[in-house]
Amino acid sequence: MEITDDRAFPAALAALGGIDFPWEYDEKADEPSPGNMDYEPYQEFDSAEETTDWIRSWTGNDELDGAAFRAFGQDGTGGLALLWIVREGPLEAQPVVFFGSEGEVGPVATSLGEFLWLLAGGVGPQEAVEFGFDGGVEHAGLRAVAEKYSGVAPRTPAEVLAAARAEFPDFAETVRSWCR
Repeated sequence: MEITDDRAFPAALAALGGIDFPWEYDEKADEPSPGNMDYEPYQEFDSAEETTDWIRSWTGNDELDGAAFRAFGQDGTGGLALLWIVREGPLEAQPVVFFGSEGEVGPVATSLGEFLWLLAGGVGPQEAVEFGFDGGVEHAGLRAVAEKYSGVAPRTPAEVLAAARAEFPDFAETVRSWCR
């Protein structure tokens, strides 16, 4: 299998740069308010060197490199949303995963198109992994991006998360096996 080494930023991710991501924290529930996402999109992928430094730091494993990941966004604490390069095909076909700043980790979507529908449904990568959100308040601007760039039929956040968890049930254990 040939895995892509492509670092060209997909148009779908570039389109997210023009979106205002709402953020409000519900102090009583100790979690983000529904429809609010702690997500800051990047304008380009982190470099290969930055990604290698990050995965080594996150895992404590100096034998790893960042070739299997493309960081494309973060939350306010430094948690990262990444494409996980594990299958043949373009970057848009790769699954989206989240690595939190406090060790949280999990699959978020089976592809970039699915990820766009997760966002459109008002759920960000951090909220999906850390809080288990599977439904939020639909965001019109993000829905427009998903409709234009996803290449897949509309999905609810619950459908996106269920598919990602079903396809990659051992992702967290795999990542923990890399930790030293």
